Formats: sequence, C-alpha cells, structure tokens
Amino acid sequence: MSKRDYYEVLNVPRNATKEEIKNAYRKLAMQYHPDRNKSPDAEEKFKEISEAYAVLSDDEKRRQYDMFGHAGIGDRYTPEDIFRGVDFDEIFRDLGFGFGGFERIFDLFFGGARPRYEPQRGADLRYDLDITLEQAASGLRTEVEVPRIETCHVCGGSGAKPGTQPRKCPECHGTGQIQYVQTSGFARFVQILTCNRCHGKKTIIDSPCSECRGTGNVQRTRKISVKIPPGIEGETSLRISGGGDVGAQGGRPGDLYVVVHVKPHPIFKRDGPNLYCEVPVSFVLAALGGEMEVPTLDGKAKLKIPPGTQPGTVFRLKGKGMPKLRGFGRGDEFVRIQVRVPTKLTGRQKQLLMELGREMGII
Repeated sequence: MSKRDYYEVLNVPRNATKEEIKNAYRKLAMQYHPDRNKSPDAEEKFKEISEAYAVLSDDEKRRQYDMFGHAGIGDRYTPEDIFRGVDFDEIFRDLGFGFGGFERIFDLFFGGARPRYEPQRGADLRYDLDITLEQAASGLRTEVEVPRIETCHVCGGSGAKPGTQPRKCPECHGTGQIQYVQTSGFARFVQILTCNRCHGKKTIIDSPCSECRGTGNVQRTRKISVKIPPGIEGETSLRISGGGDVGAQGGRPGDLYVVVHVKPHPIFKRDGPNLYCEVPVSFVLAALGGEMEVPTLDGKAKLKIPPGTQPGTVFRLKGKGMPKLRGFGRGDEFVRIQVRVPTKLTGRQKQLLMELGREMGII
C-alpha cells in the first residue's frame, strides 16, 4: 500500500510554515493519541501523522521529500533516522501526555527499539543546468561546480586536531545512551535516552580540528563531470552516484541530481524527437513552385515547393529532427508554410496583378 502525501496527512499546504505544521500535528495528536483514543484505527492514524510531522518539521528531511517524494526519504533514512532529533517530548508534555514522548513514538513504531547513532547516508543534491537545443541534439560533456559537504582533509573526518584522537565519552562510557531508573513503591521504571553529552556519538573531542571545528566535515565546491546524452528532453534528471554530501559516521555519500533544462529556441518548437518551424514564402513562389532553403539543426536544407502551395501547408523533412534518446535514428522536422503577401508594390507590379486578376476573373 502506497503512503499518502505527508502534507495531505497533516492537512497543510506545501508552503506551510514550521509553526503551522507543528500546530496541525498538535491538533491531530490530541485527537488520535492511543492513550486518549481507544478506537481500533487510532494507533495507525497516530503513527501516520507522527511520521509526517517528523519529516516536515525537519528542514533537511523536508527538502529531500519536496524534491524526491517518499523515495527521497526511504533511500536516505532508516525508519529510526526519520524520528531522530524531533522533540516530541515538548508537544506531548503540553498536551498532557507526560514525558517520554520520543520513547513512546519508538515503542509504537519499533516495539521498544531505541535509536542508535549509526552510519547515515549523505544528503542528495540538485544542480540545474541550462543547455541549448543544439547541445541537446548533439549531446555534450561538461563540468558543473557543486558546493557540497566533504570529509575534512585535515583531520580525515575524525573532528580532532591532528595528533590527537577523540576519547570515549565519560558520561555514557562509550555506549551513546544513558539509562535512567526510577522506583515508585514496587514499580521500577527504566528509561533509555541518547546521551546528552556526546549526542549518541559515543566519543567526545577535547581538541577540535581548526579546519572543520570538530565536525569532521567541510564544505567544498567540487567540479563534477556530467555527460549529457544526445536527444535529452528538458527537465530530465541525471543521477551522479556519490556526487552528493558525504555520509555521517562512515555512511555512503548522497547522489547528485543534475536537472537539465533546454532553453527555448528562436526558430524551432520541439515535441519529443520531432521539430516544428514556420518559414515565410513569397506568394509568387507558392503559386509557381520552386525550391527554397529552410533552417535545420544541421544547417540549411533545400525544400521543393510545388506549384499552388497553400498557406499553412506542412512539409516533412525526414530525419532532420532530434536524436531519439531511447532508440535509433532521429525524429523529423515539420515545416509550415506562411505565404508572405507584399505590402509595398510599384505601379508596374500593381498593373501586372490587375491584369492577372482580370484574366483569372477575380476582378
């Protein structure tokens, strides 16, 4: 069963602010929280709105979702990652459901599983590239400059100053988690939370790298080679595997998506592999017939005009269109004739036309 659109789930517009998204979730959480609503479908509804809120309340996750839909979330984040960093505690506390909102979410989704600081895939990036129709026809290889997050070349990604090493977090003893135990009478409550000192990383850095300031990553503008295939359509997205941001904790890098835009052409209109244009023809040539030159992507081509050609007549130039992206050969070019009527005539020309009109019985 396919997932519903997250914006539809929360009943908010796609340009909703973070505050509007939060308010929408608060209202629906109050309605469907399993501790309040005991109907059979309440828990599934609550899980659906919580997942939508976890994605849309996070700027990076929302960016991925807006660009690539559910695929952009599923390809990059594990189910646990989707909820990591979302402050459910504040919302649930304000609604009167007490503390442990984040843990409650994980109990519902993963049967009590707790978040772990695991390798995460890097963010996907998008680059918009404008090319001409001629370039789309011939194809090309070009370089694009993409700002992206890369592993720090000074510390090698450790985040620590060269010559030093991160050390085990003394707060959680390198587990990344803190266990809180509460006893009330005969009841014993155990709560496991992410360590607030190392934030689940298991290590801390005493001497941060001066280049990346302890993050292990830096932003660099990298030149990436892109091959544009002949016949590419406008708005086509080309995927460059590994061309995105570096992953966290050893996770694989994201991908770069180059979205190709074909600029409007002053002469040709395109429909798939076929090209269309209009050319002016003198009424004498249209009446008497003859040969004329017409534009193509390969230069000028000769077109035979039969005698008596009417305005709007379309001629086909076989194989003069765009290369077929998924196939062999090329499309065709279709030339529409526009008969050009002269606006300035000499006396002699008018006389000749009058004689022609009388001879043809028009005048």
